[in-house]
Amino acid sequence: MSPAVTVTDLTKRYRGVTALDRVSFSLTENRIYGLLGRNGAGKTTLMQILTAQGFATSGEVTVFGQQPYENEQVLSRVCFIKESQTYPSNLRVHHVLRAARLVHPGWDEKLAQQLVDDFRLPPQRNVRKLSRGMLSSLGIVVGLASRAPLTFFDEPYLGLDAVARQIFYDHLLADYTEHPRTIVLSTHLIDEVSDLIEHVLLIDQGRLLLDAEAETLRGQVVTVSGPVAAVDEFARTGAELHRVLLGATARATVRGDFGPAVHDQARSLGLGLEASSLQELVVRLTTNSNAPAPGADSAGAASKEAVR
Repeated sequence: MSPAVTVTDLTKRYRGVTALDRVSFSLTENRIYGLLGRNGAGKTTLMQILTAQGFATSGEVTVFGQQPYENEQVLSRVCFIKESQTYPSNLRVHHVLRAARLVHPGWDEKLAQQLVDDFRLPPQRNVRKLSRGMLSSLGIVVGLASRAPLTFFDEPYLGLDAVARQIFYDHLLADYTEHPRTIVLSTHLIDEVSDLIEHVLLIDQGRLLLDAEAETLRGQVVTVSGPVAAVDEFARTGAELHRVLLGATARATVRGDFGPAVHDQARSLGLGLEASSLQELVVRLTTNSNAPAPGADSAGAASKEAVR
């Protein structure tokens, strides 16, 4: 598949603060990406640049093979639902949907009305009288019903209860299956969306830490527990990201290439071994950004002291 987005050495600085630091990656068409990272990592800045709502200090960005700035041919194929989406205060819900229908060529009115019903949005209500959750629901309706070939959701769940978030996930997956497009989800609720994400981009302090298939990452991180000496020995097989000491025992999160032989080794050492979640990996990497890569020399000892 051809790339929907190509980013090369992208850097953004604000008065001496580097929001993005030589970031490079590509987004393939018709995939769901997770854009992950802590608050202030640079995720929103990146999405603003990709949607021509911000300018890079240096580097190159192409969307569908073209520069996105002042390019109607590109921007008509893009939908960006912001974290704090705002609308003119005199508009009602149905006005927002009508405007979105005019802006997005692939708009699906039937889907929009179904989503309005499922989220229990009042079409006649003024947007300034909507709750935080209803505003998020309205953004989700626009984002999904737009059927834009490239759709960004920046923290789309704010104010939504668990039921409403599940409605969003169910509709996203069902509509993506029928109408594939490139979707980028920026979210902190990693465990909730981990089954949706096909590829992970992890940003921390403006740097790209991960650009990998989600399924690959799920098999790279384990949590091991047992006697300290045995945990020390096992940790040498990869990069230790985190450790908790409990008297004579330890519990450690380790990243590496864990085949059957490694699992056999853990059992022979009398260790408990369990798979770690994608969220666990993100948390550990972004609290220890200098952790060595899998297979790095002295991984166990060096990273253990850094994160203890």
